[in-house]
Amino acid sequence: MIQVQSGTFHSFDDVPIYYEIRGQGEPVIFVYGIACLINHWHYQLEYFSQNFQTVAFDIRGHHKSGIPENLENLTLDAIAKDIAPMMRELGLKKAHFVGHSFGAQVILKTFDLFPELFQSITFINGFSKNPIKGMFGLDIVEPLFYYAKTLHEKSPAALTEFWKILVDNPLSKFGLGIVGGFNLKHTQLKDIEIYTRGVAHLPMKILIPYFEDMMSYQGESAAKKIDVPTLIVSGDKDMVTPQTFQTELHQLIKGSELFVVPYGSHCTQLDFPDYINLRLEKFFLSHKINTGT
Repeated sequence: MIQVQSGTFHSFDDVPIYYEIRGQGEPVIFVYGIACLINHWHYQLEYFSQNFQTVAFDIRGHHKSGIPENLENLTLDAIAKDIAPMMRELGLKKAHFVGHSFGAQVILKTFDLFPELFQSITFINGFSKNPIKGMFGLDIVEPLFYYAKTLHEKSPAALTEFWKILVDNPLSKFGLGIVGGFNLKHTQLKDIEIYTRGVAHLPMKILIPYFEDMMSYQGESAAKKIDVPTLIVSGDKDMVTPQTFQTELHQLIKGSELFVVPYGSHCTQLDFPDYINLRLEKFFLSHKINTGT
């Protein structure tokens, strides 16, 4: 069994960022989305650590990473500025990057600031702009978000407690499984339960700034700058970020590959891990890091 090496480093604003390293070889950095956790990558970490060095981390404000004193530092820009020193801490000059959902925006922002760090990019059910409009085929998600934000501003403690009670409810795993974009027919129930427990312990003061930044970010110009090999994975049953988002990324990024997964949900890497792992492995091996540079 591959050993896990874990650690923390203090980022630009002194926030401790937690990371895990497995295996040896070319580095692959995995970036999850808002309210997710490293477990979203457990199939990929187990598989790729056999022949690669995998790096996963908790984004600031999530789980084992710290919360900044200045909540204005809960942004894509701040996460990008965590990734660069993390790579220096680990002695990595270049890496393959894999981002899921909001993690795609993180990668776009990081590439915009630090393009020299990238060997290749894989986006899984990602997007470059506001994914809230039309989510689940409805136009009510954005108004609901702003209603929750108003309630939080008026009574943060009450809303936070209500949120925790709501998602801690044993029945909530099914509702959150749907909202979180899981395919309930294919995703293991244990993974959905881990996700709901993780969401329950994320305070609203963390989620709201991230959602606002995600909704306001316009990553099209950053996507057009990408000049490294790029694979775009899209689940054709993704109701959270439908295929139109991935098709747009494919059109924006010159030379990118679009890989559509039949019956794939928003969490395609958990639905069909073997299928995804083999496709990612082929992509990584086709674009190996030149150690002579």
